[in-house]
Amino acid sequence: MPRLLSPLVLALIGLILFGDGVYIHAKAWLAQVLLERAFDRSLATGEMIKPWSWADTWPVARIEVKRIGASAIVLEGVSGQALAFGPGHIPQTADAGERGVAVYAAHRDTHFRFLRNVAIGDVIEITRRDGKQYRYRADHADVVRSDAPGIDPSTQSRELALATCWPFDAVTSGPERYVLHATLIETGE
Repeated sequence: MPRLLSPLVLALIGLILFGDGVYIHAKAWLAQVLLERAFDRSLATGEMIKPWSWADTWPVARIEVKRIGASAIVLEGVSGQALAFGPGHIPQTADAGERGVAVYAAHRDTHFRFLRNVAIGDVIEITRRDGKQYRYRADHADVVRSDAPGIDPSTQSRELALATCWPFDAVTSGPERYVLHATLIETGE
C-alpha cells in the first residue's frame, strides 16, 4: 500500500503545482483582456475607467513593440496587487512624453517577459489614456541593483525606462533589475 500511495501523492502535488502555474498565467491573460477594454473606454470617454469594480488602479497607457508583437496595458501604481495584473507606472515619475523619465515596471515572467526580445534600436510605442502617442527608441539596457536603478529623475530630456527583475530565467526574486532605457523620437500629439 505505501508503494502505491507515494506515486499518487507525488502526482497530486505535481498537478497542484502545475495548476498554480497555469492559474497565474491565465489570470495575467484575463486581466489584460479586461484592461484592454477599460483602456479603450478611457480613450473614448477621456475618463479613468477601472477594469473591474473593486480595482484600486486603472489603465494609464499601452506599451507596444510591434517588431516582436508585444503589447501590454500599464496600470497606475506598482502595488503588489497592481503588478499582479499588468505593468505599473511608478508614481512620481513623468508620464510618457513629458520631460523626465517615465518609468514602468512589471514581472519578468508575465507582462514584461517580452523585454528579453527587445533589441537596441527597437521602437517602443506608448499610447496614453488621453490618446496621445509617443515613440521611443531603445538605446541601452543595464543590469542594476534594485536599490540603485541608474535612472536620473532630474533629466531634462524625455525618456522611458522599462524595469523588471533579473535574470529573466530565475525562479526566485533577487536583488538585480533589468532596466531598458529609451529616448523619445516622435510624438503624435
